Amino acid sequence: MLLSRIPWVSTSLLFVTAAAFAQSPVAFEVASVKKAEPLSPNAVMSGKMKLGMVIDNAQVNIKSMAIAELMRVAYKVKPYQVSGPEWMTAERYTITAKMPAGSTRDQVPEMIASLLAERFKLTFHRETKEQAVYALVVMKTGLKLPESAPDDAAPVSSSGPATPQAATPTDGGAQVRVDVTSDANGTVQQASPFGNVKYVPRENGMRLLCTKMTATGMVDQLGRFVERPVIDGTDLKGKYDLTLDVGWADMMTMARGIGMNIPMQGPPGAMEPGSSAVFTAIQQYGLKLEPRKTAIEMLVVDHVEKTPTEN
Repeated sequence: MLLSRIPWVSTSLLFVTAAAFAQSPVAFEVASVKKAEPLSPNAVMSGKMKLGMVIDNAQVNIKSMAIAELMRVAYKVKPYQVSGPEWMTAERYTITAKMPAGSTRDQVPEMIASLLAERFKLTFHRETKEQAVYALVVMKTGLKLPESAPDDAAPVSSSGPATPQAATPTDGGAQVRVDVTSDANGTVQQASPFGNVKYVPRENGMRLLCTKMTATGMVDQLGRFVERPVIDGTDLKGKYDLTLDVGWADMMTMARGIGMNIPMQGPPGAMEPGSSAVFTAIQQYGLKLEPRKTAIEMLVVDHVEKTPTEN
């Protein structure tokens, strides 16, 4: 999810704490922070557990997000750019906050950064490390990815009034779930500034029905199902529709990535190393994941507390 967009810093600026990101930090006027229940696949699939962040006027509602995810929003980085204790992905928090008068939704990441520093005592430094990655690239046979139909009108929620908008990142960095819904059949739908995805359970895995996906959105989705960071090497500028079938091994990788330490039983051989279906699934669109090594800027956590200070 984009090496060309990763900001580079000089050696003298490698060690930076969260407090140094703004001369005059903007903070929430008031914020309630509570621990949330651990992620439950059944609860998520049935719609009983809400995830993500929604901004409605001056109210910011964050449902069951981990500190690692909040850092991604606050500092506009990718999942693989945050390095810290494992519990930063598993422990979940629900936050209800009010923005100060005169502030804008574009300042919400800065407010989240202030909250992390104040309530969780978060400090970190930046450093650049060489990592093994996958680059999403167009195959020599050419791109076979259909572009999405243009938008004729603003989307409207089928269940009533328009859904409140989530913070929209300006540089493609923050991975914020704008809206996540599910039905009784276990189908989960996710809408984000980078595209829409419907996750449909299948007997041997899951089908992803992706619409209006940018390159950023595609890299984000693929990065959930493989063990290495995924960067964009396509230079695609449009929005596209695609369908991907993933298997049990891919789903297990995704579960680990979001802090679900759960047993998953699949068909014989489905969990063997190298059984990922993602690599084959994208080739039908003239795309492939190419192994590479590259330098990536990391946010390395020096200190963070699991229990936030009192509301």
